[in-house]
Amino acid sequence: MADLHKLTISELSEKLAAGDCTSVDIVNDVLASIEANDGSVGAYLTLNAEDALAQAEAADERRAAGEKLPMLGIPVAIKDLLNVKGQPCTCSSKILEGYTAPYDATVIAKLREAGAILLGRVNMDEFAMGSSTENAALGKTSNPWNLDHVPGGSSGGSAACVAADEAIASLGSDTGGSIRQPAAFCGCVGVKPTYGRVSRFGLTAFASSLDQIGPITKTVKDSAILMEAICGHDPMDSSSIEMDVPAFGEKLTADTSLAGMKLGLPKEYFVEGMDPEVEQSVRDAVEHCRNLGAEIVDVSLPNAKYAIAVYYIIATAEASANLARFDGIRYGRRIDGKDPADLYGKTRSAGFGPEVKRRIILGTYVLSSGYYDAYYKKAQKVRTLIRNDFTEAFKQCDAILAPVTPTPAYKKGDKTDDPLKMYLDDILTTPINLAGNCALSLPCGFASNGLPIGLQIIGDAFQEDTILKVGHAYEQTTEWHTRKPEL
Repeated sequence: MADLHKLTISELSEKLAAGDCTSVDIVNDVLASIEANDGSVGAYLTLNAEDALAQAEAADERRAAGEKLPMLGIPVAIKDLLNVKGQPCTCSSKILEGYTAPYDATVIAKLREAGAILLGRVNMDEFAMGSSTENAALGKTSNPWNLDHVPGGSSGGSAACVAADEAIASLGSDTGGSIRQPAAFCGCVGVKPTYGRVSRFGLTAFASSLDQIGPITKTVKDSAILMEAICGHDPMDSSSIEMDVPAFGEKLTADTSLAGMKLGLPKEYFVEGMDPEVEQSVRDAVEHCRNLGAEIVDVSLPNAKYAIAVYYIIATAEASANLARFDGIRYGRRIDGKDPADLYGKTRSAGFGPEVKRRIILGTYVLSSGYYDAYYKKAQKVRTLIRNDFTEAFKQCDAILAPVTPTPAYKKGDKTDDPLKMYLDDILTTPINLAGNCALSLPCGFASNGLPIGLQIIGDAFQEDTILKVGHAYEQTTEWHTRKPEL
């Protein structure tokens, strides 16, 4: 059955329930799409077709036995920093070559329980450090809309495979924008959940106080369905919050009115140097929401301008601690030396790429004696100010509308020689991670060069149902999400 790979989770779930297709049909169609297109897109690092088909057969048996879960039999691609038992988990780094995960991350266990098909492992910036997937040590990924452009990062493979219809949905992680930015660059929907909403157990940590796992999908409804499957309290994660999981998918109805809602517009988010087409598309989206009945109110996030500086102190400090475990002793790559210090030095020098080394050095520096108070402690204080800005803003509105990125996807190589220029790409996404709030990205237009532009909808902590409602209303009354790249 052709073109099943082009459908959404909700569309395929209906077809499966009606008996119009099987999960094996869907997986075969997706595998054919990967075979045809991934040579140019480069989303996948590893793919076990035989295992995916075996999972599909099991899902079909579960459905035949009467199970009716919305994710049952749906193929999902996995970012290569989530542990899946028996599969490699390289984080796109040479230092983890040869490592096989001995256990499932909690989100993976939840997907198995929901009956999803774990399709394959997709590319990313090494240890999730980057905004273009050009820092990947094990593969090159392109933007399906223009193969000369980056897919964004660090979840570039997760967004590219969904945009190219090489997966029905995917999981990514967002530490400073790593779900929302590639979703915007590739014309997908990406959700960064509230910190604590989704368990981080089994996620290879980059910055533990910032990391969150979330979905990248073709529609807002699909993100809501996948969120239901992966959210929930987990005693294995000390930051996991004990809260009931809302029926995110069921709350999205045919009603697209935003009457009675107040949506904030932060002047600080329309930054100097922003691409005029991005600004215009986002402002047009704001007007569209006004036409749907929302009241647009001006809000201020005055400390957002410090977010990049704060983020690159806190994130690198936490990375330097988290990545200390990759030392060649227990797992992964090992280069012997004359003593332990020599072994560590040789292994880490050969195993880590330049961006990872840069961030470890920065993090070690800001945590060192004499600099801790000047940098790390001060950054934590400013982080509190950024969080307080959002708290005040949400007293005036239900959600905030903003751009995701200052520009559409740029050409490969444009920013690799200037790390600071690439860091500034995260200026509109990092404040949300620092505050711990939720946010989503969805398509709101296209630049004149044919590349997608994303709208960011920011919510208060644990207000995912609010941002999903706004996103769904906007999406269902526009046609941006229906466009597909020509591969």
